[in-house]
Amino acid sequence: MAFVVVTVLVLGVIHPTTSGTVAVPAASTTTTTAHPTTTTTTAPPSHVPVLVANASGITGAAGAISTQLQTAGWNVLPPVNGSAQVTKSNVYYVAGQQKAAEAVASSLQLAASAVVPYTTSAPVSSIGTAEVLVVVGPDLADKSAATATTSTVN
Repeated sequence: MAFVVVTVLVLGVIHPTTSGTVAVPAASTTTTTAHPTTTTTTAPPSHVPVLVANASGITGAAGAISTQLQTAGWNVLPPVNGSAQVTKSNVYYVAGQQKAAEAVASSLQLAASAVVPYTTSAPVSSIGTAEVLVVVGPDLADKSAATATTSTVN
């Protein structure tokens, strides 16, 4: 019996029962192109710490702007004085807070060009835990003084 099994195996290898061609399935390649997605979420104003710095030379300007932003629902830190005076107001933001900075600028009626990324060249000694910094220049200080005067008269 062993002879028969060995003979069948040897003959099967020497004389295959199928034709010499073997069908090989074609290789297929699937290419998936991932498109990067950017998800922008805007945190509620009460979750974004905002620092207002007076760099206008007008006493009380940072306090007035802080009150205005706090009334609008922003998480306003105690106002500070700028380390240098500026000629125009800017709203600075740290990474990930551009939308919040744009919203702050809009609420203060500042142009979109006033919104810029925060750098250490901003005229404050430190922003601490703030994620948005409003540097009040004479343009914004004058508006806040006019609003305060109008509010007092009414």
